[in-house]
Amino acid sequence: MIAFRHLLPRAAALAVLTMLAALPLAAGAQEKVLNLYTARHYQTDEALYANFTRQTGIKINRIEGQEDPLLERIKSEGANSPADVFITVDIGRLWRAQQAGVFAPLRSGVLEARIPANYRDPGGDWFGFSARARVIAYNKDAVKPGDIRDYEDLADPRWKGKLCIRSSGHVYNLSLMSSLIAHDGEARTEQWARGVVANLARAPKGGDTDQLKAVAAGECDLAVANTYYIARILKSARPEDKAVADKLGVLWPNQASQGVHMNISGGGMLKHAPNKESARAFLEYLASDEAQRYFADGNNEWPVVPGVKVSNPALEALGSFKADKINVAELGKHQPQAQKLADKAGYK
Repeated sequence: MIAFRHLLPRAAALAVLTMLAALPLAAGAQEKVLNLYTARHYQTDEALYANFTRQTGIKINRIEGQEDPLLERIKSEGANSPADVFITVDIGRLWRAQQAGVFAPLRSGVLEARIPANYRDPGGDWFGFSARARVIAYNKDAVKPGDIRDYEDLADPRWKGKLCIRSSGHVYNLSLMSSLIAHDGEARTEQWARGVVANLARAPKGGDTDQLKAVAAGECDLAVANTYYIARILKSARPEDKAVADKLGVLWPNQASQGVHMNISGGGMLKHAPNKESARAFLEYLASDEAQRYFADGNNEWPVVPGVKVSNPALEALGSFKADKINVAELGKHQPQAQKLADKAGYK
């Protein structure tokens, strides 16, 4: 008969050896992760993230939220933050994050070769990955092509009581005003803001889609909106959206001068990122042809990488245009002054 007092020590020893043998394997097989804080809320980005994980094996842990609360969270977490990358929309928000000192400069030959210089921070703090234009939409029954050509024309007394636009405090319009400051100077931009106020059909309210619907309903003749909102309406199968689309015309402003104002969605690696190699891999992936097509086909934005072919009928329907080539970093710098000028002009 086998003595159990001899068996138990042998079993215990075997268990210890098994555990020790497994330790290096567990360490070597540690899951690669990327902790992403993102202010993009587009369902179509799911395919973007899933494809990155398929290609690299890096799992994305994602925290979504509004831009300002996410930035405050990163700042309050400090050196203990688990976040590796912060993604947001509009250069104004990227500029605010940069001013808060949350980014770590990233030198990447891939990003510097693929992303044009005007869509990235000169110091490598952030990179733009998709672009949108801010255009003038008009009611085709009330406005003829050629009646208005430039952003500056929105302040012409001819359009008194005929303009719809969202609040000046929204970052989209602050960035537009920053562009005007860069090209026209502060004095002319303040005068423009006063003219916009004089031409309002109603007090600023709602988002870009609300302005487009107001134009289609005849509440105003002109509105300012980002192109992806227009493209969404053009692609929609809903009868009410088709009715709006039938009424709208789209003008590309300032084609004889600097070109239409462009903005970006972008991001960068964070200063206290615990997974820096994963952060680099993710940001470089966003500049790949495949990811660039996701931005265009999924959320009706333009790729920032030149030469990427996309298939989006709504973007094609908007036509070709001349884009402003100013470095969008310049627009961030003018944000505080843009808000001051809007306040002085009574543009709420």
